Amino acid sequence: MSLRNTRLADFAQHVGKTVTVYAWVTHLRSSGKIAFAVLRDGSGGAQAVIVKTQVTPEVWARFQELTLEASVRVTGEVRAEARAPGGFDITVSELDIVGPSPIDYPIQPKEHGVDFLLDHRHLWLRSPKQRAIFVVRNEIEQSIHDFFYERGFLRVDTPILTAAIGERSGLFETQYFEEGTAYLAQTGQLYGEAAAAAFGLVYTFGPTFRAEKSKTRRHLTEFWMIEPEMAWCDSDDNMRIQEEFVSYLVQRALERCDDALKTLERDTTKLAPIKPPFARIEYTKAVEILKKKGSKIKWGEDLGADDEALLVADHDRPVFVMNYPKEAKAFYMKENPADPRTVLCDDCLAPEGYGEIIGGSQREDDHDRLIARIKHEGLPLDAYDWYLELRKYGTFIHAGFGLGLERTVAWICGLQHIREASLFPRMMYRLKP
Repeated sequence: MSLRNTRLADFAQHVGKTVTVYAWVTHLRSSGKIAFAVLRDGSGGAQAVIVKTQVTPEVWARFQELTLEASVRVTGEVRAEARAPGGFDITVSELDIVGPSPIDYPIQPKEHGVDFLLDHRHLWLRSPKQRAIFVVRNEIEQSIHDFFYERGFLRVDTPILTAAIGERSGLFETQYFEEGTAYLAQTGQLYGEAAAAAFGLVYTFGPTFRAEKSKTRRHLTEFWMIEPEMAWCDSDDNMRIQEEFVSYLVQRALERCDDALKTLERDTTKLAPIKPPFARIEYTKAVEILKKKGSKIKWGEDLGADDEALLVADHDRPVFVMNYPKEAKAFYMKENPADPRTVLCDDCLAPEGYGEIIGGSQREDDHDRLIARIKHEGLPLDAYDWYLELRKYGTFIHAGFGLGLERTVAWICGLQHIREASLFPRMMYRLKP
């Protein structure tokens, strides 16, 4: 791409040269004879140095007009300077204010409450920490596509408006013309299964919606999910792919996001061990372990956040909890032949208390058993007629999983709350900006 200006991230290629940059001002200071303005342009940062005796009176006067977050055009010579932000200075010869910024810029260099920052999310994004988070997220998203592309998966895009319910959690409803009630998709999985029957190995990557009235640090009402579906794969194959996938994402972030992780002050020694194999614990065994650690959980209940944290406390990498009770899981999971009370599924729990980042299962491929589960859940059978036909016309062993992108980004970045992993987070108490 050809740009009319030089990016700050490319200053290493222009040392000793005169360049023009467009940027925003993040910090200002002056001694009276020499002035400094820290700049950012989205690609990186650098320091502009203005020497009063080396510029015109007009340029010096323009510096005096600068305020926080004003946008500027700067021309000058690039110098390497280890003490400067970004490691480079630009000695200014020309300075123009492109877009002035009033002195009442809302986010000042002081502590602000989270609610205030979320109200000003459109401006909060300009901070170094927020940029670092999205540098990591961008790398993880690219890694996702690379992982599946290298393994011969076909990406497919599934509907956001659907008549079929995939999960038990809350639904966002809307009236769909004369067709009745439609729902914002909780998952692309059911459609992914149809694509797997056609193309073998597929994955979807898009927004999903859960109308859960939850205010925890692990929940959003709108989030992005990666959902592979794999023909001729069983539950064991599914977990092998998951541990390869998670390890791949973590190692890519470590290899390519060093500066961003440093900005976030992430302890990367906690990420370095994330490599296969991951421990596998049967649900029944997990309940026994939890009870010994003081949990009140009863067999048949799903694991809570505290239970998940207890299970991974002794591990330096994610842990699989396998084969949950049928009543705690979705209708589409295959009955476990070894224990019909349970289904062939897994949750992949991240260490450091981040909890479930993946839910996966072998899918029920028996037509009659699937009908029985749909009826047992009280779901409308006619909404799943097409889904049942996947078992009627050439049923096949298959499995898949869903990885929550924001939860994974939060874990890799070491964030306390998932909301910072979303550009404009949607929670039950927040719809704007």
